[in-house]
Amino acid sequence: MFLKPKTVNDLSYEETVDKIVYLNNYVKEFWSSADGWAPDSAANLLNKSRLDWLYSLSHSLYKWKDDPYEQSYNGDLILAWVNLGALTEGAMKLFLSVYHNDYLADEDKIKQRGKDIDPDVAAFDGLRRYLLKVLWRNDENHKSNVWLKLIQQRRNTIHAYQDKEIDDFIDFRIQVRNYLQFLIDIVGRLPIPDEIFGPDLSLGYK
Repeated sequence: MFLKPKTVNDLSYEETVDKIVYLNNYVKEFWSSADGWAPDSAANLLNKSRLDWLYSLSHSLYKWKDDPYEQSYNGDLILAWVNLGALTEGAMKLFLSVYHNDYLADEDKIKQRGKDIDPDVAAFDGLRRYLLKVLWRNDENHKSNVWLKLIQQRRNTIHAYQDKEIDDFIDFRIQVRNYLQFLIDIVGRLPIPDEIFGPDLSLGYK
């Protein structure tokens, strides 16, 4: 009898967060000091990036394992979406920071007020649109693009005065699993000098 590899849907919420913490710790430890082998522009950008904050925000996801009490339910759900949105934005910025030389060579860089900007200061939608072009061939229906739009909408519920869809903690925990898959895809696309330095992207077996 052969064991089958697990997917994100096979993981409990806590197992999902454990893997997210592991991967963002790898990102923090490995990519915070890429001098000497990564191109200078990428290394400089990564050195000043707060990858330690992404690691800390990963730990914050444990807060949302259980539902809060009734009076704070919506407020905590809004904060949970912001937590997940910040991590998702960070993963996009990580990818474009690592490939900074390729980004700089692209005539269609992300713009703000008509000027080219670096990915570390780009907004969520600019990052999404750029990845749509370079990774998903402008396929608006690509599952990652559709998912990013959802996370962007939910994260924007922090502007709490205006009525917006926030769904519930059941859906939030599903989207945390989808974030893990997105993070695995992003980290798996990053170059490493030797396989020994690479992270474990597997989820175990069932």
